[in-house]
Amino acid sequence: MSNLLPSAAPHDLASELLLGMRLVGVQYRRIEVSAPFGLAFGEEPGRAQFHFVARGPVFLRSPDGTVHRLDTSAAVLLPRGGAHHLLSDPEPKHACKDVTTLSATDLCPTVRGCADIGVCHGDSTLVFSGCMEFDLGGMQSLVAAMPEAMLVGTLLERNPELCAMLDAMERESLSPRAGSAGILARLADVVSAFIVRGWVECGCGDATGWVEALRDPRLGKVLVALHREPGRHWTVAELAAQMDSSRSVFAERFLAVTGMTPLRYLTELRMRLAAQWLTRDREPIESVAYKLGYGSLAAFSRAFKRVVGRPPGALRGHAPGETRNAKESTA
Repeated sequence: MSNLLPSAAPHDLASELLLGMRLVGVQYRRIEVSAPFGLAFGEEPGRAQFHFVARGPVFLRSPDGTVHRLDTSAAVLLPRGGAHHLLSDPEPKHACKDVTTLSATDLCPTVRGCADIGVCHGDSTLVFSGCMEFDLGGMQSLVAAMPEAMLVGTLLERNPELCAMLDAMERESLSPRAGSAGILARLADVVSAFIVRGWVECGCGDATGWVEALRDPRLGKVLVALHREPGRHWTVAELAAQMDSSRSVFAERFLAVTGMTPLRYLTELRMRLAAQWLTRDREPIESVAYKLGYGSLAAFSRAFKRVVGRPPGALRGHAPGETRNAKESTA
């Protein structure tokens, strides 16, 4: 196994987070619509939503009812999706029969790719919208701690390079050319990564629990080690040494922050990675078992079924994200 870096601060953990981040199964739409309108996005379990406003303004009513104004070049990521609306006017007076309403069925059909949806009769609003599986790899549990809506907002002040990316998105949205869908998808990946990193750098808002590790350099070193080498045969003593503490102090701190024992965390991390490698990357079961440190396919299969609730072979042909309701288990 490779050696760890001499030190691993919280920003190293954030780097691990972003390295594992992917937007999977993305369904993009270029939406041009004239006021008054309401764009309704329904519940899509396990699906995130990304919006970029190429020509605004537009108002986002988030799942909890909070309204955010999105001007031209604004971007927002809803990591857990949820029922929300994009509106020409935030006031209820426009919730009437003359409002053009498009449902999630129109905006996120089952086919992948990028298509145009246009309902225009004068000056129009242009939105680039993506519906996708928001995959953070081994750190998927962090999604639950994120706010409902993550806006670019003050990110532009700390990351002026984002302006060039948003400008590029605006140009691609306003003047579609060959390959625009792919370019917009990749730009959305990068902007989403900036949004997530900005949230981490700002202390993860009011989030508690697991994300306390991002604020704790010593515990962060342990999580970085686990995520970098999930197949290593870790012992509690080795992990305590990463934190430079006794086993009892380390185990108590780890349990208090993550809500589980270190070895249980390692097992669940391995099974999350296994599920993704089997479904998303289509890796052979034997290869996954070996990479995660299991000496036999039988041992891996038993651990996988105990955590996920079914054998690894049952995941073949299933889309990423179908294993998220895993059973809780001990390591």
